[in-house]
Amino acid sequence: MFPPAPSITDRNVSNLHGKVFIVTGAASGIGLELAMLLYGKSATVYIATRSLKKINLAISHIESSSTPSKGKLVPLLLDLADLSTIKRSAEEFLAKEERLDVLVHNAGVMKPARGSKTKQGHDLEMGTNCLGPFLFNHLLEPILKRTAAAELSQSDSVRVVWLASLIAIATPTSGIVFDQDTNTPMIPSNQMENYMQSKVGNVFLASETAKRLGKAGIISVGMDLTREQSVHPGILLTNLQRTSGAVQKWLSSRIFRPARFGAYSELFAALSPEITSKGNGGFIIPFGRFGDIPGHIKSGLTSKAEGGNGLAIRFEEYCLRETQEYF
Repeated sequence: MFPPAPSITDRNVSNLHGKVFIVTGAASGIGLELAMLLYGKSATVYIATRSLKKINLAISHIESSSTPSKGKLVPLLLDLADLSTIKRSAEEFLAKEERLDVLVHNAGVMKPARGSKTKQGHDLEMGTNCLGPFLFNHLLEPILKRTAAAELSQSDSVRVVWLASLIAIATPTSGIVFDQDTNTPMIPSNQMENYMQSKVGNVFLASETAKRLGKAGIISVGMDLTREQSVHPGILLTNLQRTSGAVQKWLSSRIFRPARFGAYSELFAALSPEITSKGNGGFIIPFGRFGDIPGHIKSGLTSKAEGGNGLAIRFEEYCLRETQEYF
């Protein structure tokens, strides 16, 4: 619960001028702190969320709180709970940029009102935390590949970061439980289990995307140029607690760390030279170090033929089925 000090902060990150980042959910919490850190190092940062008003407020806050920077803060409307709009968001980005160095899937929703659904009728947590990011990631994979191909002198620098959670706690036995009749994830009656199931989904997507991008022609010098990491940010006070009860909010304010510490974990996943192709698909824990995936979830990362249960493959296939009409 009380991890060591961050290994990477704004004090030991080099200049990022010319690098392009997308941070989803960057209008508040961890995402806002990460955007501020990156902008402070002169990066171009796309603030991607569904409210233009919140984006503009975030940009104003970052600019007023930062030292002079050669970076750029760019608004990008993105509603992960409406699959029909995500392609338009990706196309808007692609019309402006020729490269994408790091995509951070930071946005998420936790414990919304019971029965909440996305625009397409999916469970809101599974839709916002997994299906929307999966589709957005798919639409941006070509520019990630082009950027990696142009970065032969900076191997392992093009990355996708998936924000997971403390997945050893409150997750189903297998990580994700599928309904055998519909072949879709079941919705647990316990709201926290439902949230944690979607976070296991992020770990599965990190692993499967790493395998897919590693075989997509990116590696031209014998090494993996596109990195994939799922990140447990830590015990943090963020907007995810906005729907919690008064007692939980009070306890959180006493024991949770500020959101900036979660941004340090993401900063490590996005930039650390310690992360190489050998650990592709790995798991980062607070506040910037390598961790182990719990065994009951790790078995899902390998196929049945390899001795696992193949749940990561099954989950990605589910995401593909639900989103492919919006490609």
